[in-house]
Amino acid sequence: MQKIILFYKFTPLKDPSAVLLWQRQLCERLNLKGRIIIADHGINATLGGNIKDLKIYVKELKSYEPFKGTAFKWSDGNRDDFPRLSIKIRSELVTFGQKHKLKVDTKGVVGGGKYLKPKQVHELLNKKGDEVIFFDGRNAYEAEVGKFKNAVVPEVEHTRDFAKALKDPKLDKIKDKPVVTYCTGGIRCEVLTVLMKENGFKDVYQMDGGIVKYGEQYKDDGLWEGSLYLFDKRMGTKFSDKAKDIANCVHCNNKTSNYENCANKTCNKLIVICRKCNKKTLCPKCQKKLVTA
Repeated sequence: MQKIILFYKFTPLKDPSAVLLWQRQLCERLNLKGRIIIADHGINATLGGNIKDLKIYVKELKSYEPFKGTAFKWSDGNRDDFPRLSIKIRSELVTFGQKHKLKVDTKGVVGGGKYLKPKQVHELLNKKGDEVIFFDGRNAYEAEVGKFKNAVVPEVEHTRDFAKALKDPKLDKIKDKPVVTYCTGGIRCEVLTVLMKENGFKDVYQMDGGIVKYGEQYKDDGLWEGSLYLFDKRMGTKFSDKAKDIANCVHCNNKTSNYENCANKTCNKLIVICRKCNKKTLCPKCQKKLVTA
């Protein structure tokens, strides 16, 4: 039986190149595929493989002192949801383009938002009610198919756009309210909350473990609605059979959670398109060009 694990750890690494060589040897020995990003401030990874091999991987990763205490998230999927094993060294684990503002010590990111377990999110809502604001820390297209109810979703196409988006005067009205940030597994919120506090947000929280951990606990009986977009062959996942489709097909407007790339390779834009319309996987702009050609 196979599974997929997701994890990250912010911690100072003296020799990222040595960590890369170790990770490559370990993953190849265990026949794992997926993506690993290594920086001088930590590691971020999504890997698929046999459960017994993933358990060996987890044990060996935690045996390395800087990675002790790493939290892992397990999800449905397998090795072949990834085309290959990719391990790279980058300047940032998440590309906000703000590395100069990120401080990391052995305990993690310095100066980020307060962590809230899924249960604590509900406790905060019970205490402060409508004052609580959910803030999506992902790209806008991810939120199109799934998000927390009534969440603020900044119009960003790439993570690096958040630095500018946080300066939008429209956000001034929520800066004094309790704001709960969330993203897929939690890593983007680690940096996002630092930037939010720098931009005047007073009471900032981050959902510990992200949407994945919340979905594990509450599935579709909580405050989440829709599908969780994923950056692998699966494209998305739902937490239960009760999940709603909240996005609209670009061609027929029917509700769907299905994403496809535009069939025009020079465009390749991600589009929401239902299974019924799946055969004409052109985005509206390319479809219009085809009709008028």
